[in-house]
Amino acid sequence: MNHTHQYGDLATQLLTESRRSTATNTLLKYNDVLVRAIVREQRDLEARIEAALAHSAAAANPDADAPAENAYMPTILLYQTAILRNKRCLLAYHHHRIEFLKDLYWSVGGALPLLLALPPAGANANANAQAAAAGGAAGIGAAPQDVRSKLSPHEVDFLRSYNESLRTLRTEAFSSAAGGGAGHGLTEDIDLLAPISHPPKDLQVHVRVVRDCGVVYTELGAIDFKRGHRFLVRRSDIEHLIVQGYLEES
Repeated sequence: MNHTHQYGDLATQLLTESRRSTATNTLLKYNDVLVRAIVREQRDLEARIEAALAHSAAAANPDADAPAENAYMPTILLYQTAILRNKRCLLAYHHHRIEFLKDLYWSVGGALPLLLALPPAGANANANAQAAAAGGAAGIGAAPQDVRSKLSPHEVDFLRSYNESLRTLRTEAFSSAAGGGAGHGLTEDIDLLAPISHPPKDLQVHVRVVRDCGVVYTELGAIDFKRGHRFLVRRSDIEHLIVQGYLEES
């Protein structure tokens, strides 16, 4: 145990990172080193409690005064308080990151492969500059960048489990058999991942392509969305591409 700092100082640093992440609306890299240091501090505190309890038990005898037996209780209380505070700080740090990851997941329309494959800031900045030269790329600059490198393996597993749970929910709760009978496949009655901040006013929408997304098959046929081109398409066919930042309404 490093005695150059007080118990709880490491946990305070972790909370400071969460506050900075909230203030800047940025996902910081998972601080594995600091989290492990706090866990080691927890184990050290538990060992100190066990040692204090052992000394307290050794001091307890029928002939001894009660104050001698309880002399270790303030020390044990201090260690236990530090353990509980560290635990709360660890839970708060990880809860903050989980909620941030959920927000990122919904910001890209539930496209987990896209979220985990986003390029680093430098590469994304070059892409944005090219898009701006073609006529502006509003909204792209706000897209998350290089998310995968900032996550711990457990956070990646959480995103995959979260994505799978939503896929199951969409299939079991928001879909029905097409054609009214079995064997016709499932149609999605409600698009769970569709944005609701701006309810659509028209079935058709004018869009401009700000990032190449290849050929997309719609009810009107296959459309090759190349950057700079404009199209009039059904909103339901390309809603997810707008959310993911490939298209923008014009």
